[in-house]
Amino acid sequence: MARWDEILSLPVQNPPTLDFSAGDLVWSKVEGWRDNLDRLALIPYARVDDFVRGESANKDCPTRFHVEARRRRPPQASCKQKVDGILEYILYWCSFGPDDHRKGGIVRPSRNTYVPKKKNAGRPNTKRGCTCHFIVKRLIAEPTVALVIYNQDKHIDKMGLPCHGPQDKKAEGTRAMFAPYISEDLRLRVWSLLYVGVSVETIMQRHNESVEKQGGPSNRDHLLTHRYVRRQERSMRRSTYQLDEDDAVSIGLWVESHQSHVFFYEDFSDTDPLVLGIQTEWQLQQMIRFGNKRLMASDSSFGPNKLKHPVQTLLVFNSENKAIPVAWIITPRFASTAHKWMRPLYNRVRSKDPNWMLAGFIVDDPSMDILTIRDVFQCSVLLSFWRVRHSWHKNLVKRCTETERVQISQQLGLIVDKIRTGPLNMNPFDAFMEEFGASSDFIDYFKATWYPRIGLWTTALRTIPLASQETGAALEFYHNQLKVRLLLNEKDSDVYQRADWLVDKLGTKVHSYFWLDEYSEKDYFARYWKDEWITGLTSWRKALKIPDSDVILEEGTSCVRVINQVDRDKVHLVRNSGSQFALCDCKWAEMGNLCEHVFKASKLILQKENRDLYPSTTVSQYIQALLEMLHCPTNDSLIRDHAVSLSVLVHKKLDSLVAPDSRSTPMDQLVLSKILQKRMMVGPGVAEQSSSGRETGCSAMDVDLSSPSRCMGHCEETHDVLGDVSCNIVDGRIERLCNGMDLDSSPPTSTSPRLHSSDEASNNGNSSNSKEIARSNMKPIAGETRDSEVDISTDVICGEQEDSPVKLKPVSDDNLQLQLNLPTVVATEEVNSYEKFPSAHEPLFTTAVTKGDVAGTASPSIK
Repeated sequence: MARWDEILSLPVQNPPTLDFSAGDLVWSKVEGWRDNLDRLALIPYARVDDFVRGESANKDCPTRFHVEARRRRPPQASCKQKVDGILEYILYWCSFGPDDHRKGGIVRPSRNTYVPKKKNAGRPNTKRGCTCHFIVKRLIAEPTVALVIYNQDKHIDKMGLPCHGPQDKKAEGTRAMFAPYISEDLRLRVWSLLYVGVSVETIMQRHNESVEKQGGPSNRDHLLTHRYVRRQERSMRRSTYQLDEDDAVSIGLWVESHQSHVFFYEDFSDTDPLVLGIQTEWQLQQMIRFGNKRLMASDSSFGPNKLKHPVQTLLVFNSENKAIPVAWIITPRFASTAHKWMRPLYNRVRSKDPNWMLAGFIVDDPSMDILTIRDVFQCSVLLSFWRVRHSWHKNLVKRCTETERVQISQQLGLIVDKIRTGPLNMNPFDAFMEEFGASSDFIDYFKATWYPRIGLWTTALRTIPLASQETGAALEFYHNQLKVRLLLNEKDSDVYQRADWLVDKLGTKVHSYFWLDEYSEKDYFARYWKDEWITGLTSWRKALKIPDSDVILEEGTSCVRVINQVDRDKVHLVRNSGSQFALCDCKWAEMGNLCEHVFKASKLILQKENRDLYPSTTVSQYIQALLEMLHCPTNDSLIRDHAVSLSVLVHKKLDSLVAPDSRSTPMDQLVLSKILQKRMMVGPGVAEQSSSGRETGCSAMDVDLSSPSRCMGHCEETHDVLGDVSCNIVDGRIERLCNGMDLDSSPPTSTSPRLHSSDEASNNGNSSNSKEIARSNMKPIAGETRDSEVDISTDVICGEQEDSPVKLKPVSDDNLQLQLNLPTVVATEEVNSYEKFPSAHEPLFTTAVTKGDVAGTASPSIK
């Protein structure tokens, strides 16, 4: 029992990488069988496959481990709770052993029935008597932990000599120099190319050309054979999606054979619908890579009119801000089933990377279970308006004349802006339907489809931060990709009513297209692309490539002409430019989509016209939240100055790292500066008002900030007053910005940063300036601190910069109005704790604080 006490006292090791090997673990020696010392370690059971892959990818001796033996305790069997009881036992052995098919080698008696082939090509290279193996045990006492016993970690035979790999001299010139099988990446590449229609001969031709460029084969993947690719093509051609006549039985059989691709499954029942969550290993890797401390979005409904079971997709954004599907959920009611599958998905990701967390979750349907999203992912929620705008735009083109389109779209844009920014005494859509009653076709569609949902959307627009149009363009582009790749070229429309066809199509052909979108050498196969392989940049990214000289502004109107970048003789007319309901006459826009001409026109007209124009919806929300947060009693100026100091800090950091045109539009900066300039000035009578406003007569400057207990006591008093004033914002208190979005989990190397008192500031070298400000009794921040006083590890909101320590220098009120185009403002509960900002790799949104939520909102400008 002492052995097991020592084993169970070992720490469970979970390396942060996707795959890990024995070199990434700390091994312990524990007394084992026959007084031998076992070399063992504890890892999460869910990461056993990651350890096997990492150990197989050994550069010094590439190989592959297979399951040589396995024993499982039946789930229904009653077992006594013993400390050394085993639920599962797996023996992994190097694929070059344990038998030795070389001349004079030893073959186990149980394998002596092997009949040598006439052509023994490859056989001596597959079994060479390697003794490398390890054991994995799943204990009854700790079912979530795997005990790995790795005593034979050298790739040698029973003679103690290397038997394969670069260290084996006899293996030179044979395949025993490399791994016995091709890598998972090459296997996915071959399958994806075959599924999208590339021929076997083309795949082999491109592969051989690539090997020749590298000077010959240097790993197992370079030895890809025509026979292997032909065998995969034949297997793909003979496969079928219909595993049973009954659709429900067929789905169950598919789930049993694809356990690694399913993170949640609930079969049909009398009361509950089918819920199936699909996520392949590649999708899981993309979710960890592009979702950590960044945004994830939801395409809540696809194919509700054609498919028996609509598809919901979870998306992350790559380095080009294109949407990548990381999970598909098949269920007829997405909103009502989110609480079932969301927690298993989160646990699946966290089992791979314990430090993984989201910066924000974007929804395109306000009926989603937002409380569940916040509870599971511990992040803020944003709202994307792209689906509503797409539907309205498409029906305007279909049902209205050109003149009616311009008038109705302009009015809809003003209504949405009013909902977001101003008070509502009545439903603005009632007056809208009366005004445009002559357009009966569109008004009837609006009443039947959207009027019953107007209340839900109005509440969501006023309480949930709005995502950027760049995000909407990415979601719109993905939706069109999925439509073409899933529903195009299906001759039999009856397959749309089967769930097994949908599951098979998503897991094979659709998955292959999106995998190839991220394949770096996909351009080599450009001549073989079909209609389904629509790829490229989103409309937002295309707009960045249009030069300003190709845009013509018509004076006195909101119309803009943009020259087509492919056909220079063609010019597109954009009406209502500057609004998210702008209209363009190009084919892409007539389908209801936002085109690059609209984005380019909006950018230039907002840069040129800085008057008589409303700011963007997201910036209006940012201004309102900023002003409400700054409307604090003067005796709470400590919290205000803390927030302003952090804002100025981030602004200075952005000035040094980000291009000026990528932060916000000139119009947005002008609006911010004009409004905040009136609000931020501190009058000469502030100190007297502050001291008379409370019974204790204690102002911010009367508190000894060097004493933690006094400082915290003052913070509690301050928080009480602030809560009464700010109850409309966040239910009686100021919440932390981007809850759960701490970007650096490493322990701090210095004391917690805080605002220093005048005495501390004077001791750090600026005594004269500190005393002068302290005597004024007007500002809680005394003078400037040294660069070494406060060291905060924070991130730049825009751009691709890495985390870097930046210095906080408190600013005086004299130059405060010069820093008015601030990127963000932070409100905190504790004065001596700083909130960190969203990921440096997330250019989609700028952080802000809004009513009912604390989240990130998007900057409307084109970076």
